[in-house]
Amino acid sequence: MPDKIAVTRSSMPAYEEYCEEIKEMWDSRWLTNMGTKHKKFQNELEEFLGVEAIDLFTNGHMALELSLQALNITGEVITTPFTFASTTHAIVRNRLEPVFCDISPVDFTIDVSQIESLITEKTCAIVPVHVYGNVCNVEEISRIAQKHHLRVIYDAAHAFGVTYRGKGIGSYGDVSCFSFHASKVFHSIEGGAASFHDPELGLDLYRLKNFGIRGPEVVDGVGANAKMNEFCAAMGICNLRHIREEIAKRKVVVERYRSHLEGVAGIRLNPVQEGVETNYAYFPVVFEAEQFGADRDEVFMNLEEHGIMARKYFYPLTSLFDCFRGKYVAARTPVAAHIAGSVLTLPLYAELSLEDVDRICEIVLQCRK
Repeated sequence: MPDKIAVTRSSMPAYEEYCEEIKEMWDSRWLTNMGTKHKKFQNELEEFLGVEAIDLFTNGHMALELSLQALNITGEVITTPFTFASTTHAIVRNRLEPVFCDISPVDFTIDVSQIESLITEKTCAIVPVHVYGNVCNVEEISRIAQKHHLRVIYDAAHAFGVTYRGKGIGSYGDVSCFSFHASKVFHSIEGGAASFHDPELGLDLYRLKNFGIRGPEVVDGVGANAKMNEFCAAMGICNLRHIREEIAKRKVVVERYRSHLEGVAGIRLNPVQEGVETNYAYFPVVFEAEQFGADRDEVFMNLEEHGIMARKYFYPLTSLFDCFRGKYVAARTPVAAHIAGSVLTLPLYAELSLEDVDRICEIVLQCRK
């Protein structure tokens, strides 16, 4: 049997390049606490992402959780259950109440036509999620937020480097939060960031990630420890040098998948959004069992038998997690429930060979009955 194919594989710079980037740390012994690598990475990210300001965190979850805390909001937050656990947990851990909105069946982002019907006197914010590199309807979300005086915090974990009409996706909303986990298009081993406009919010974020410390002898708030270390920042610096090349390689893989699967009855692929320069973060396939002849789980198991690791992403909906048992009702988000039960993300990474893509597609298509 051929070697197993993972659903993702971390891109890495040349070993020598990373060693060169971290070499000076053996002289300075400055390994964390916002050192020179942290500052360099921060500056380079601002330029690459086209954002006014950005701060770095130990991971994407802490970027999101502390961003919500920094906004000092209370009440209900309209969001989507079709996301990773982090999104919902960040809301709940801030003692906010998630109110789940359904998703678009086309691009899997929050269904903006339903948002206003969910707004109450307790609503304080919207937390939309850019999914698979697909961009939310940022104009309509902005209109709704301004009309109802709501904060907007984007979960942009899937959208690193994505632009919409030439503008970096991190420039939308009050805050946009990115994940630099090793499984992502771009990574710093572990890490995350929050981009924002308001300098005062930036100060609050800094204090929250650093124990509430404002100065050497001043601690004027209660904070966490969510600082990115220098080794992760150095990895981010290295990977940022190659990110355009990595995205270009992923595009080739995606195009090969599409050449096999586009137009197949019972298979629905990720849309190509107008005005969006995507990052080819994932390759989701929605299987409509009646037309295709096999359901998502059958395809998943068949791939697994051949050593190919696909992922049911996202499944289950966060609203149906065991920790929320009986609290939320999936019937209120029927599109999200259907997609969660039908979608499979196929292996996708820069180094995935086209021959392997061909083999994966052949196995998928053999599932038809």
